[in-house]
This record gives sequence, C-alpha cells and structure tokens, in this order.
Amino acid sequence: MDSVTHRIPMSSVNYLTYKGISFPSYGYDVETLSHVGNEFQLLDSDVVNLAYLKSGTNWMQEILGLIWHDGDPSWVQSVHVGIRSPWIETVFGLKTALEIPPPRLLASHLPFQLFPKSFLHSKAKVIYTMRNPKDVLISYYHHSYLFKLFKDPGSLEEFLEEFLNGNVPYGSWFDHVKNWLEMKDKPNFFYITYEELQQDLRGSVERICSFLGKELNSQQIDSVVENASFHKMKDNKMSNFTQVPEELIDHKKGTFMRKGITGDWKNHLTVAQSERFDCAYQEKMRGVHMSFPWE
Repeated sequence: MDSVTHRIPMSSVNYLTYKGISFPSYGYDVETLSHVGNEFQLLDSDVVNLAYLKSGTNWMQEILGLIWHDGDPSWVQSVHVGIRSPWIETVFGLKTALEIPPPRLLASHLPFQLFPKSFLHSKAKVIYTMRNPKDVLISYYHHSYLFKLFKDPGSLEEFLEEFLNGNVPYGSWFDHVKNWLEMKDKPNFFYITYEELQQDLRGSVERICSFLGKELNSQQIDSVVENASFHKMKDNKMSNFTQVPEELIDHKKGTFMRKGITGDWKNHLTVAQSERFDCAYQEKMRGVHMSFPWE
C-alpha cells in the first residue's frame, strides 16, 4: 500500500493469514511479519505512529512529520508518506525502515501480539490513536471499495457483521484497542483519540510535543496546526494517496481522504444497525475501565 511503483494483477483478491490475523496478500508476506514481530529491533530514538486502520493514522503521520521538522512543511510536501514513515509490517515498509538512519519515524497498524517484541525492552516511543469504532467501520467500508487489495465489502449490513467479528484485515478493532491500552501506564506509550484531535488540534499537538520531548515555539506550533488541517492534507500529493497507481486504488470510486469528520456513521447506519453495534461494543469492551469521547 505504501509503495507507489509496484503493480498487482487484480483478477482475484485473497488474504494471507498470520497467527490468526488476515492481511492483504499483496505487499505483505509471512516472512516479513515474522521478522517484524520477532527480530526487528526498535531503537530508543524511534517514534512509532500506531493505530487500527482508518483511525487517523495518516493525520498523525502528517502531525508527527511536521513536529519532526519544527513546523516546516517542506518535508511532508516533498517526501511520500510511505517513505518518510514506513509501515514496518509491509515488505516495502520494512526494507525502508531498515535503510533509514535514526532517529526513525515509523508507522504500523499491527495488533499488540504481532508488534516487535523488542518494544517491551526499548525506550522507543509509541503514539496510539483511537477513533469511534462506528466511524472506523464506515471509513473501513469505503476504504475496502477504494483499495483493490481488499475484498469487495458487500453491503454495509454484511460488512458490519464481518467487522464486529474481526473478520477483516488486521483483525478485531476491539482486541486491538484493548490489548494496546494495557500499555497505557508505560512512560513511552501515549494514547490519544481522533475526536480529541478534531476538538483541539493545537492542544493535542502541544501534548504530543511534550511526550516527544520536543520544544516548539508558538509560531512553529501554528505551522503544524495549519499544515495538518484536512484541506492542506487533501491538497498534499505526498499524503493524499493520489499518486498510488490505479492498479492499487480505484480513483474513480472516490478519494482516500474522504471527509475527515467525526460522527459520519450517523449518515450511514440504521437505528437497528447502530443498536446491534452498541450491543457488541458493550459485550466486547466489558472490563475496560476507561471512558472514551464516543461513549
């Protein structure tokens, strides 16, 4: 997904399965996933942008890239997002991560159990972004239509059941969030929600800078906030995925950066579907003693 040069025959779409989790079969392989989980060494200076799919990963990529360069937008506007902060679980991303010098800005959607084991003995910083799972569902549904690496999602009713049961690439949203939040008390783990970024981007940027130990002045923070806005990102060809070839994305079906809003699920889910989701949420999130903006 993060290479802009490869081609893929799209006559049929299959997923590969690794330790019970499915992944697109193009751009991923078991050898890479195994290497990342068991052998890949996170360095103390690494920063990993982590989230379940469609939870604000690319937004955080832009924020971190701007913070990385003291608010100067030239880097994020001249280097493709898959190169400046590669997804370590992909074949292309792992190769890129191993080639770039530290300090490295990395990205991942991996569930905790498949993430590099070296994290537990490292000072590498992880920033974990969460989003209202109903909005994740809707965004993931559109994503599956757009990206040819993903199976046709069918009707929203059908995809809802697949999502709730974790039968989608990268597995269950519920397991992903619950397992990663067990790290919440580690000093090198920071979590934030998409909704917090929406409500107070400047305050969120200041909190992220504090976590990273990065001191930016007021003008530099202004630049981060301005250049990480939805309309700026939508116009940034290095971040908006418009350069990804037709073999991977059906650009005629829509854009990768669709709306960038919260609460879009209300425009798609019926009352019955929303109630079905609520029941599953209550069951699967039982025992998680935290409050979220969407509750």
